[in-house]
Formats: sequence, C-alpha cells, structure tokens
Amino acid sequence: MGLEEYIEKRDFGESPEPKGAVVETGLNRFVVQEHHARNLHWDFRLELDGVLKSWAVPKGPPEEPGIRRLAVQVEDHPIEYVDFQGEIPSGYGAGTVQIWDSGTFELLSRAETKLIFVLKGERLQGRYNLVKTGQPKSWILLKSK
Repeated sequence: MGLEEYIEKRDFGESPEPKGAVVETGLNRFVVQEHHARNLHWDFRLELDGVLKSWAVPKGPPEEPGIRRLAVQVEDHPIEYVDFQGEIPSGYGAGTVQIWDSGTFELLSRAETKLIFVLKGERLQGRYNLVKTGQPKSWILLKSK
C-alpha cells in the first residue's frame, strides 16, 4: 500500500502522529495499540515492507489458542508509529492511543491471503495466523495451539 492513504487522511499540523517515510529496518517489530476512538479497538501492526502493515481488531488480539478475532485491514502506517502513544485530536482516528503490547516477530510464511508468524511480546507470545476472508479488508487473527 505505501503511505499515501495514511498521509491523505491526516492533518499533521493538528495531529501529533508521525508523518514518516517508508524505511526498511529489518527489525521485525510489532505493536498493539489500544485505541479509544469512536469505537474502542486494538490496532495490530507488523513491520513489513518498510511500513507497519495494520489491522483494527475490535475485540482485541487473542491471547489464548483457538480464539478467532476479526481484523480489518487499514492503511499502512509509518515505522515511527511503532512507539506512538498520545491523543489524536478531532478528525480521522480521534481519541487516545496507548501501547498495549510490543515486541518482535518471526515471519514463518507469507502469502497474499495468509501470514503465519511467531510473536515475542510482553503479553502476546507464540504462533499466530492472519487469514484473509472473502470480504474486502477482512481478516481473521488467531493464535495457534
């Protein structure tokens, strides 16, 4: 996706969010941000292709095996967003963002419709799958046994 959609949706004169650029770091980081916006959700982000590939998870990421959670793909975010916490003013995404978990991941498999990876975070540990459904932008996030 790149960052075009991310940049178009924001007024960086008003928002403290990082503008950022596409940057390959090779660090394989992930972050989960609890986002108190119009509707509470968790933003799940994986560092891939020089950006943070991002999904909104309405019920939060599963911590136990076998639990399936809807994950709606949203626009890519800049790598600098991995450390972002704060208050987003009125407009797109308005509300409080705080880091819920973060760490690194090992990518085991990547296809257009499925990602398999191992998370190494404070709260989230173990093998996870992101599987695309038949609906646009809809994925399922689940922890493997």
